[in-house]
Formats: sequence, structure tokens, C-alpha cells
Amino acid sequence: MGLEFGDVQETALIPLAIKASETARPNARIKDEKAKEIIDSLGIDVSKYDPFLSHEGVVARTILFRNKLKAFFNKYPEAVGINLGCGFDDKFVQIDNGRLRWYDVDLPDQIEKRRKVYEDRERCIMLDGSALDGEWTKNIPESDQYVIVMEGVLEYFSKEQVKTCLNMICDSFPHGYLLAELHSPFLEKHGSHHDAVKHTNATFGWGTKSGREYLELEPRMNFVSETSYNEEMKKYSIRGKIFAIVGRNINNRIAIFKW
Repeated sequence: MGLEFGDVQETALIPLAIKASETARPNARIKDEKAKEIIDSLGIDVSKYDPFLSHEGVVARTILFRNKLKAFFNKYPEAVGINLGCGFDDKFVQIDNGRLRWYDVDLPDQIEKRRKVYEDRERCIMLDGSALDGEWTKNIPESDQYVIVMEGVLEYFSKEQVKTCLNMICDSFPHGYLLAELHSPFLEKHGSHHDAVKHTNATFGWGTKSGREYLELEPRMNFVSETSYNEEMKKYSIRGKIFAIVGRNINNRIAIFKW
């Protein structure tokens, strides 16, 4: 495979480790054989990146993003999908309807590493690009609909960077939907205590109580909905149910915007 430990940022190791360990379980709720392949190839102990609450959170967000995306591509079967800040995530295999066109976009050094484990597919192409600069969007074909995913990206941005990103998206595409992972002001302030991220050098950026706070940064966007990961996590365990109560306004969520 050619991928080494230094090729994988620690924040990318968290979802990879969790998806790999969940895939290996007898009754896995999500399957990601590529994540398991990557983790196995690294030959390191990644257990510290896989604590209970983070594990349940990554499983929940994977299911929620998958289900929301499937619904969009059922409605717009030939839409263009973009995973902006894709890391090693492979949404395409989860949602491919045989017709959609998909682009995995990340910074050049990350795409270089991604190409060690993925190849371009007929309707799934990797592109160098930044969430803060729209130059890469010139390589995206015209479409009646665009669906942009930002999972595990915006929570590391400052408020100014979030604004730059939203402005870039609306400037670059005439219309579309943004499915974004958002986090709370609590996590912004107390991120050093996060059960998995505390093992990395990452720090959380601007947190919001509601996705509606994004609208002041980009008035062309409309708020559609948001769903806390608690809604999925509470289905599977007593601890998940308890956290949904005590951490009602703390957990991350998937927010949908339209412009």
C-alpha cells in the first residue's frame, strides 16, 4: 500500500480507527473495509483514538450522512457530489446510485496520500483543493444540482475561515446543498478534554448553538435542518441514551443548508 504512519494526520486516525474497529465487529453497524485495510497496514496501536463516546459518535455521523446523502441522490440522481476536506473518507461506495458524479477534494498533500490507497473511478475523481479557495471548482462540471459534504472539517475553522468557506461555495456554485458537521461552543471551549481529540495536537474552532448562526456569515444560504448525533447514538446503548440527556446541547450535529 505504501502508506506510513506519518502520512495520516492524527485527526484522520480517529475516524479511520473507529470505522476499522466497527467493521471488525460481528454485528457491525457500518462497514468500511478500506479503513480497516489502512489501519491494519499501519501496524500501530490505535486504541487511544477509539474511546466509547467518540466511537459511537463516528458511527452515528457515518449513518446520518449516508442516509441524508442517499435521500438527496434519490431526488437528484445525476447531481454532482463533493466531499470537501475528504481525508481518507469514501462516501462514494456508501451512496453510489450508478449515475451520480462524485469529487473527493482536499489539500494537495492529503490527496497525494489518498492516492496511495484509492484510485480514481469512472464517476469518482480526486482533486487538489482548499475549502478556503475556489480555484479547484473550475474543474467541477456544470450540473442541475450540487451536494457538498463537509464532515470533520468546519469544527477546526475559526469564524472568519467559516465565512470565507461559505462565501467561496456560494460564489462558485449557482445553487446546491451543503451538509456540514457542526459542533457546540462547549466543545470550542473544552476541546482539550475530548476523549479522542485530546490525543492529537488539533484544536476546535468556532462552535455554534444553531446552524442558523451561519446565515449571518453568508446571507445567500438558507437553513434547512440539523440533527444531533444523539438521535442516532441513543438507539444503541444505555450510555448513549444517558449522554443524549446530559449532553443534549453538547454533541455534534449534521446541518443542512441550501442556496
